[in-house]
Amino acid sequence: MKYWYETVAVAQRILTELLRRRRSLIFWSIFPISVLLINGLILAERGQISLDQAFESAAPSSLVGAALFFSCLGGSVATVVAEREQLTLKRLFISPLSGTSYFLGIFLAHCFIGIGQTLLVYTIAAFWGAQFNGSLGLGAAIILLSIAAYVGVGFILGTQLAKRTEDVNSLVAAFGVPLLILGGAFLPASLFPETLLNLAQFNPIYHMNEALLQVSANDASLVDIAPHFRFLAIFAAVMVVMGWLSYRRMLQVERSL
Repeated sequence: MKYWYETVAVAQRILTELLRRRRSLIFWSIFPISVLLINGLILAERGQISLDQAFESAAPSSLVGAALFFSCLGGSVATVVAEREQLTLKRLFISPLSGTSYFLGIFLAHCFIGIGQTLLVYTIAAFWGAQFNGSLGLGAAIILLSIAAYVGVGFILGTQLAKRTEDVNSLVAAFGVPLLILGGAFLPASLFPETLLNLAQFNPIYHMNEALLQVSANDASLVDIAPHFRFLAIFAAVMVVMGWLSYRRMLQVERSL
């Protein structure tokens, strides 16, 4: 129970700070909504389909490509870097709070952020007539695996590559934007040439997008999305483990300074 109470306390502190920074909270809401509206209207016009069908297809891509990517990956990188700059980690060493609880607390906080943005994106999509047609449990599993993968990558980047807050934007842009485009977040993967489709098979965002799109819009089962789900589950597990190891390595470095 000690780890649970400490994890919740860390998550609560991060969420409280986010709520106090209302400007950041507003921007985190505006961005996925803007991407959703643009994607939905373009799909409706160019695909000659109804608005409800367009937004059913646009919602999954906007969620994993815009909302979860920048809040869970970019947010976790920014959190780790800011905590280092503010010497929070130094204070951690002289407090009864364990490093494990701190890691899990950051992870839990970004899970809540990701769930909040999921509700936001699908609420806006529902306003335009979209429906979530598949299994809610399977959809939730895909979203949670996506959050885990993003936060794991965020810990790796935040602990190993980003040294200052100024590094966060350039780091996320350099690694993330090409993967977002190749993952079908802004352009449907059906428009990709064969070479890019083959390359996208190694892109986790592509598998997130395709799995959630098929479940959300096409009522696909786990068997139907098995290759995407398997890749995503393995990738998320590996990134969480590597993120944890990177975090432990960072703590050892911080203790020696």
